[in-house]
Amino acid sequence: MRTEKIERQSKMLQLLRETEIATQDDLVLGMRKAKYDVTQATISRDIKELGIVKVMTPSGHQKYVSMERTGEAISGRLMKIYAESVLTVEPAMNLIVIKTMPGMAQACASALDSMRLSDLVGTLAGDDTVFIATRSIELAETMADVLTRLISPNFNSSITID
Repeated sequence: MRTEKIERQSKMLQLLRETEIATQDDLVLGMRKAKYDVTQATISRDIKELGIVKVMTPSGHQKYVSMERTGEAISGRLMKIYAESVLTVEPAMNLIVIKTMPGMAQACASALDSMRLSDLVGTLAGDDTVFIATRSIELAETMADVLTRLISPNFNSSITID
């Protein structure tokens, strides 16, 4: 990887840690203020490469964050496994019950844990069922909608969680 790209992506991650950035346009502006000549297309490619997703903040706004797990971005393959193995997503009070194909619950729970969603308290996986605990009934309903969209036929690794 070229030095310029490493420096640009490092700066992008720093901006995301230090400020709440809600749109790619905001990210382009932030990078330009930091003296990086970037286009929206470059930012879009970097977002995909770095495993950056949009999540809902506790205040109800959206922002971009890096999905990290032990220092590594989540694998696109893990999210694809999630999207292709989940059968149903149902809220149940402050819980979400996800039914998967047999043997796939562990992979789905791992993908969810790797997202580091602030409203997700924890996951518990069996063979074909994942239980997700959230902080409230409302958050469970919202998160269930998001998780359902991740299994839609239009799913790709550029996840938007809103």
